[in-house]
Amino acid sequence: MKMLLLPLLVSFLHTPICLSVTVSSSKPRVEVHEHTDAVLSCEFRTEKDQNPRIEWKKRGKAVTFVYFNNMFTGSYAGRAKIEGATLTIHSVTQKDSGEYRCEVTASEDHVNLGEATVNLNVLVPPHVPSCDVPSSVFVGSGLELLCKDKMSVPPATYRWYKDNRALTATAETPYSIDTNKGTLKFKSVSKLDAGMYRCESSNSVGAPKSCVAQQLKVVEYPLNMTILIAGAAGFVALVLFCCIIVCVCRRQGCCHKSKKTKSTKSYNPPPPPPPPTRNLKHYKQTQSFMI
Repeated sequence: MKMLLLPLLVSFLHTPICLSVTVSSSKPRVEVHEHTDAVLSCEFRTEKDQNPRIEWKKRGKAVTFVYFNNMFTGSYAGRAKIEGATLTIHSVTQKDSGEYRCEVTASEDHVNLGEATVNLNVLVPPHVPSCDVPSSVFVGSGLELLCKDKMSVPPATYRWYKDNRALTATAETPYSIDTNKGTLKFKSVSKLDAGMYRCESSNSVGAPKSCVAQQLKVVEYPLNMTILIAGAAGFVALVLFCCIIVCVCRRQGCCHKSKKTKSTKSYNPPPPPPPPTRNLKHYKQTQSFMI
């Protein structure tokens, strides 16, 4: 049995092994702060080709070249370098976030193409948020204050302050706060809600940022405004009442005009016939006249 296995083992050892180019990344997910350097690692091994072609591409709505034909392209020219197949991008911004692909082509190998993917996420600290606070609002009206920081990564969470005191929403407070959307909502504003309001955005990357505090005034409805609203409401009610009366009248038929069955034209009788004319030839004297 040993004599049979020995020739098989010798022939296996002398058989050439078909290797292919292999590509990998020691760190397939990279997170760095904005304006720092990002190192996208790419390691490869080839069978025969000692000078393979190396390319880097970025995937988005369309695939764009980062490194092609031994040159950097587009916005990467002048702010990136390559060592072996590892790519380093200097002073990254949020626009550099995305999926990158390292491709190594070894034309002399049995399988001549290998690739590895690296995801880059650029972290951005909070920016000064935009705060939407009206200058005045009427008593009893609803109100929504808005706060938004569009730049921070990961997305910021928000906190509202009134007169430099943090607001906390509970079941008893007349307002509600959405810390993820940055909204502060009042169902019915009262005089006690007047004050200086500001919003603060924060995330895990940097220090919180706050907008400038803005004054909110709560005012009563003016008398002429109240009269105008009451008059408008009365006019609308009158118009609706008239419409209802007209509809009821039409349904009952009292609004239709009665048809005339007799002619209203006056009757003119025909003119009388002319009197008969006398014939003098046939006239006979029947009576004498005395003068």
